[in-house]
Amino acid sequence: MSAKIDWLGHDSFRLSNKEIVYIDPWNLTNGDAADLILITHEHYDHCSPDDVKKLLGPSTVILANAPSIKLLEEAGIEAELRTVKAGDKSEVGGVFIEVLPAYNIDKFRSPGVLFHPSESNHNGYVVTISSERIYHTGDSDLILEMKGVTCDILLIPVSGTYVMTAEEAAEASRVINPRKFAIPMHYGEIVGTEDDALRFKELFNGERVHIMSKTI
Repeated sequence: MSAKIDWLGHDSFRLSNKEIVYIDPWNLTNGDAADLILITHEHYDHCSPDDVKKLLGPSTVILANAPSIKLLEEAGIEAELRTVKAGDKSEVGGVFIEVLPAYNIDKFRSPGVLFHPSESNHNGYVVTISSERIYHTGDSDLILEMKGVTCDILLIPVSGTYVMTAEEAAEASRVINPRKFAIPMHYGEIVGTEDDALRFKELFNGERVHIMSKTI
């Protein structure tokens, strides 16, 4: 049975079958007790202790990069916290997680200063749930480490400014070549609109792009 995928807006997703997995929960109106929460990096729209608190259950495990773990500890989050970085592998229940890097190569906040530099050790994740490999790229451009990644479903940003544009996301999707389909993300809040998702669908492969409605 395939995992159920809910897009919760921006970069936030819920993956569910026997286990419930959240990625970058932010600005939630409600939530279920999570078996696993994955946080890509420490920016407020990805690492939100208030939203994480809504999802805590008796055995919730949280995987995140070191700065995010520090923020969660300072917020008094009571859960099993695991610091992970690119190259790490982990398992929670029946869910397997591989950690990949996520960074910019040409998105600058000021001259010479990237929004997401490689040395900040932000994460992307390949989550294997229900025998499907789901790759959440995190806030990233097309980077060398994406070559050779195998996945069934690709969750990829399309809005530009801080992440890939629709054109760049289409190129990255051709490189990664998900076995099933790609889902655009990182639009509709803060930066980007559905037009970016539609442009991505036009440029990559319409039949292999699923534009999701936000789950409330």
